[in-house]
Amino acid sequence: MGQSSQIARRTPETTELEEFPGHQIQRLQQIAVAIFLQETEPYGLTPVQCAAMISAGNGSGMDQRTLARTIGFDTSTIAGVIDRLEARGLLRRGMSALDARVRLITLTEKGRVLLESVMPSVMRAQHRMLAPLSRSERGEFMRMLGKLVATNNDLSRAPAVADAAGS
Repeated sequence: MGQSSQIARRTPETTELEEFPGHQIQRLQQIAVAIFLQETEPYGLTPVQCAAMISAGNGSGMDQRTLARTIGFDTSTIAGVIDRLEARGLLRRGMSALDARVRLITLTEKGRVLLESVMPSVMRAQHRMLAPLSRSERGEFMRMLGKLVATNNDLSRAPAVADAAGS
């Protein structure tokens, strides 16, 4: 009998949460955020703020919708993230030369300096998250994780679009 049919036959009395991939993924997300915050504490950035800054720094300006789609967050969440980063002087909203209704988000010089400073801590956090795995297990884990995310991306309430910056 396969594992999925065994899980389907479980009752509340015979079910262990650790058997559920969703529970394990949620726990891993909590652990990943905790590690990220420990490593980056002096910089005062959340993982989402860091992702927004990295994405904004990778281009010559993108609108809020594109930024949200690039990192897989809804536009209302990203609006608050951008507000907080702009208040700290790390991002700037400016008018688009092509469309006056569009505000382009760019990384400020202060943001660029902070991002360069925080990246070693961010990379240390990534390493710590995968440290319990061997080198070959890390590669396999990332391959499988990427496959799960890519295959299920459209099920997200805010699907990421890999080429959102280019569209």
